[in-house]
Amino acid sequence: MTSSSPVSDKSLSLGAAYCVIFSGVVAALQIGKLPPALPELSQTLGLSLMQAGFLLSLVQLAGMSLALVVGLSADGFGLKRSMLLGLVILGAASAMGAAAESATSLMVWRAVEGFGFLAVTLPAPGLIRKLVSEYHLRKLLGYWGAYMPAGTALTLLAGPMWLPEFGWRTWWLLFAVLSWVMAFVLWRVVPADVSTFSGLEPAQASSVKTVAWTQRLRETLSAPGPWWVALCFAMYSGQWLAVVGFLPSIYTQAGLLGATLGSLTAFAAAVNMVGNMASGRLLQKGIHPSVLLAMGFLAMGAGAFLAFAEFTQSWPWLRYAGVLLFSACGGLVPGTLFSLAVRLAPHERNVSTTVGWMQQGSAAGQFAGPPLVAWLASQVGGWQWTWLATGLCCVLGGLLSLLIARTLSQQSVAS
Repeated sequence: MTSSSPVSDKSLSLGAAYCVIFSGVVAALQIGKLPPALPELSQTLGLSLMQAGFLLSLVQLAGMSLALVVGLSADGFGLKRSMLLGLVILGAASAMGAAAESATSLMVWRAVEGFGFLAVTLPAPGLIRKLVSEYHLRKLLGYWGAYMPAGTALTLLAGPMWLPEFGWRTWWLLFAVLSWVMAFVLWRVVPADVSTFSGLEPAQASSVKTVAWTQRLRETLSAPGPWWVALCFAMYSGQWLAVVGFLPSIYTQAGLLGATLGSLTAFAAAVNMVGNMASGRLLQKGIHPSVLLAMGFLAMGAGAFLAFAEFTQSWPWLRYAGVLLFSACGGLVPGTLFSLAVRLAPHERNVSTTVGWMQQGSAAGQFAGPPLVAWLASQVGGWQWTWLATGLCCVLGGLLSLLIARTLSQQSVAS
């Protein structure tokens, strides 16, 4: 009798896939820990509004510069090994950041956290793909698309309760410990050789290894699809992080404190998961990806206008409804793009590289978005024109969705 059955192997692979998703959530906690701490950091370290914007975006510096390289090398180094290294780095950088005595020092460790975040999140979709069957893949990739809002929502909810009692330094240490604990769990739960589960066939894996990385890079960057998904992700991620990242500061200025502040901002981030998970369901029902992208960007434009336009200043709950519309329907965009990255890769061997290029676009958007919105707010003396910056991103995202539709149409004709 064998030591395991197909049913137990299936349960093991699903459990390992969920462990990968939870690792992404822990990595996202490192991104989300900053927004609720910004008011205290501004007082203790003397942060300016522009410095706060750069702190929000610096974690994406590694992703903006190295995501494509990591995508190329992840299969060779090992997907699980990359995630383990990333979690350890996240924990170390967070622990060192807790000892920072200046804004500059905190920014340096924030940039190191960016590399750890990238090492965790970039290999994850490929690892999930190797752990589960095609039947479960679409659903789990939809769940994976929600890792960022899940982590952000948890920190936004817990931050206003933790920070007044224990301070931002213990807040940083808390997430250092969580990262190390998650690394241990991942090491124990996820198998070292995932090829024993449903992933690439040996012949496919061999073809990936025998093709030079230079050829895979050239194939990826010479195809239009990877460019469209990368640029589209940049248009989404930059404005989402800018709006949600500055919500605690905006609401603090409006006089909201404590549990009310935490609950409102956390819920605004959490509803993004609705769009992420809905995208997988809608794609399964046959809704065209470009339609979902256009719907997402249209809702984000309308929601940001309601949330920040001057005429809604006397209706705070209408403004909050605009934030919820912006975040919830905006979640359609990343969930759809993770599915498109697999479809628009020029070849099976280019999937990891295409995901890496898309993540690089996402990181570039998150790096540029918060400082630009902060600069605009400092120039006009408030947040009332934020909708103009996000609206421009939505228009560009809508145009990119048309290009994606044309590329998919050309692919279907060619096949």
